[in-house]
Amino acid sequence: MSDDETGLAFAGETLPDRLPDPLFVTPGHGMLEFEYRQLRDAGRDLSGVADEFEATLALDPDDPELEARVRDLLDRGPELPIRDDYPYDEPTDLAAIRAASPDAPRAVDAIADVDRAAAADAIHGGWLGACAGCLLGKPVQGWPRSRILGFARDSGQYPIDSYLRSDVDPAVAERYNVHENLEPIDAFADEIDGMPIDDDVDYIAVGLETLETYGFGFDTADVGNHWLESLPMFNTYTAERVAYRNLAERVLPPASATRRNPYREMIGAAIRADPWGYAALGDPTYAAELAHRDATLSHTKNGVYGEMWAAAAIAAAPFVDDRDELLAVGLAEVPADCRLAEEVTLVREWYDQGVPAGEVADRIHERWDETSMYDWVHTLSNAMVIAFGVLYGEGDLGESLRLAVETGFDTDSHAATIGSIVGTAHGAAALPDDWTAPLNDTVETSLPGRGRESISGLAEATTAVWADSPRRS
Repeated sequence: MSDDETGLAFAGETLPDRLPDPLFVTPGHGMLEFEYRQLRDAGRDLSGVADEFEATLALDPDDPELEARVRDLLDRGPELPIRDDYPYDEPTDLAAIRAASPDAPRAVDAIADVDRAAAADAIHGGWLGACAGCLLGKPVQGWPRSRILGFARDSGQYPIDSYLRSDVDPAVAERYNVHENLEPIDAFADEIDGMPIDDDVDYIAVGLETLETYGFGFDTADVGNHWLESLPMFNTYTAERVAYRNLAERVLPPASATRRNPYREMIGAAIRADPWGYAALGDPTYAAELAHRDATLSHTKNGVYGEMWAAAAIAAAPFVDDRDELLAVGLAEVPADCRLAEEVTLVREWYDQGVPAGEVADRIHERWDETSMYDWVHTLSNAMVIAFGVLYGEGDLGESLRLAVETGFDTDSHAATIGSIVGTAHGAAALPDDWTAPLNDTVETSLPGRGRESISGLAEATTAVWADSPRRS
């Protein structure tokens, strides 16, 4: 993708600030703004409460009535009826999702054909790909697209074909404020020694531990119990932190996903898809079921579908050579008339029509405003980037990750999912050393008792869980 193909001028002397951390957990303007948009997008009839929302959003942040009024609206919002003219069918119950999903393609029928050596290579490839994608996107997470492209060009790293470095010309580093990203955890290539702590990778280990602890019969409450025991609260964000708070207040699932949670369709569940895809390798429908049990702890509707779609695609990746068909396998597990299916299908149509990659990135930005925190961290905007990277990357790990990260939005999250899909498809042995060697077979997690571990060891443990799947007996 050339400079002209991006459709954007590179940044000038000043750049937009890094987006703030997408975390509001104290009822206030931030949570209410998210909830107002969430309710509109989900088709809730706001005719009777719109004035209350507007009046509350107009209150001074120090107004003593603000928090109580926000709590009241957060509690009432999810109970509002769906508008009669709402064009989507978006249940959260698994049986209802399956009833609303397409008839085909439903499954890969590859479960019995997977031997342990092939599964081990695919799962190891998934772990490596997820870490590679997360690491590439991590140092520029929250940067606008123009800032990512500008830094890459001005530092001689454009197009991005390796992990980004911070040891660049000091004037360039100052211009793009690179050194703000060096604390507390650096993810630039000149400083790394393996995959540093990141919630996207933490959740793969959390899912693995859940399966090791509870087996394949785990339920959503088991996921919540394991979070409370093993997942540091301050390494959770948006919907996950709200759900964590709800669990601590003895609010059990499914209410843990809806109580005062305006982030219930954000990307947080989709980044947790990987372990279910690995554990159900060759069985995308089962992968989606496992993902549903996990996702409904913290998410509803498209937040849940994002995890189901990604888990199914990961599970099917080694067995479906056509990348567009692979995305269709994932979409077969979610409602046909949901917003996720609509957004992903748009990218598939653009690919089929031969729309150039740079124009696709532009079109995604026309639909989603990266300067809006809501859009930046939403499941749907990032699902479009995942579909874009998978299709236009032509099966090449580096190209898939480059396209995604250069597009922006939640760069470490969507790139980790793309890496997981492509890595699982190829297997560890076939992945390029340029992307795997810098990982040094090492990953840091924030989970108690784990810390610094080998990626290969985690992959071996995941393979052992896969071998115990009841669907393989």
